[in-house]
Amino acid sequence: MRIYPSDLSPEALDGVIESYVLREGTDYGHRAYTLEEKCAAVRRQIDAGEVQLWFDAQHQTVHLRHRDEPETRQ
Repeated sequence: MRIYPSDLSPEALDGVIESYVLREGTDYGHRAYTLEEKCAAVRRQIDAGEVQLWFDAQHQTVHLRHRDEPETRQ
């Protein structure tokens, strides 16, 4: 189920974004970025509608994915 950023409190959205950028294997290129820079980059993508938030009820998790990525059913 898609979640809109406005459905979450600012604190909850910040938590989702921070959780995403702290995941192992998330690659930001050759330069080292601070946590704040990574979170700001993801926030810009969400605000621009390029990245969407999706809730997986089965696993009780929130995922971020590109707007062009098809919805998958499990």
